[in-house]
Amino acid sequence: MVKFIGMRLVHSIFVLFGLSILIFSIARVMPGDAARVALGPLATDEQVQKLREEMKLDKPFPVQYYYWIGSVLHGDLGRSLYTRRPVTTDLKEFLPATLELVLFSFLISVVFGQITGVLAGYFRNSWFDGLSRLVSYIGVATPAFAVAIFLLLIFSYILGFAPTIGRISLTLRPPPRVTGFIILDSLIAGQFSTALNALKHIVLPAASLAVAHIAQEGRVTRSSIVDNMQKDYVAAHIVHGIPTQTVMFKYLLKPSLIPTVSIMGLDFAFILANAFLVELVFMWPGFARYAVTVMLNKDLNAIVAVVLIIGVAFAVVNIIVDIVVSFLDPRIRLLRKGG
Repeated sequence: MVKFIGMRLVHSIFVLFGLSILIFSIARVMPGDAARVALGPLATDEQVQKLREEMKLDKPFPVQYYYWIGSVLHGDLGRSLYTRRPVTTDLKEFLPATLELVLFSFLISVVFGQITGVLAGYFRNSWFDGLSRLVSYIGVATPAFAVAIFLLLIFSYILGFAPTIGRISLTLRPPPRVTGFIILDSLIAGQFSTALNALKHIVLPAASLAVAHIAQEGRVTRSSIVDNMQKDYVAAHIVHGIPTQTVMFKYLLKPSLIPTVSIMGLDFAFILANAFLVELVFMWPGFARYAVTVMLNKDLNAIVAVVLIIGVAFAVVNIIVDIVVSFLDPRIRLLRKGG
């Protein structure tokens, strides 16, 4: 297993290196002058040229990449032309907010997706299976921002159950920053009322992001369970008098989760990369909103950093998925040991 993880890490490094070249090239050939965009239309040509020289934009492309990758390897992602701060400072501020939202959304999708999928598979062709199938089609087809607006109208404006915008209420004092996760930081600081307030703020945006993935993961789990129910070993267990519930939860559920785990990993990275519309609806000060903003402002250093962060997320999630699948399926472990 250690050898396998090491090989995957090496492969991921090469993938990220290729991704860095690709996104660096795309960012440089995008229409418009990044220096002019950063300084505005009132800047003189001398000021624009000076900034171009500072950013090495007057150098050939290989030279630009050489300077950039050297800085990245030393932990310097450059300065943002939009915020006028180091990109690493921006990431430290905005990334934890989105990670907290994504983790909460992922938890919701896993719990409700698996409950729905297992029950639909166990009671296949029943009214519950039909209803869950209909709801899943609606969930997959409805954009997350539309779900966000609907939940906002129902639970915030009509019922008054949940707050509308932000991570915590403006009247509360934020906890000392430790992890950047407000709920966790509030619990560490003993500010339990702040933690509860932050939990109320995160429920609606997290649910908005989770709806489509609950539907998708539920359908995959249901299909996998129904398919595995046709296997000979399941029939043998039932013939030998083992209760159906025991067969379902002891022998059938584990192999049925293998395709779902793969979907879960992709869903996690997908939510991270596509949360910007939901963050916009709820005015969530997160990484996804920051990513869209810097792209619209042709902020070269920030654009490359954002894409690399998303690439790292996909690489790490894929490694974790492979590890989890190998534990769920002994055949994969045996093949890797044999290889």
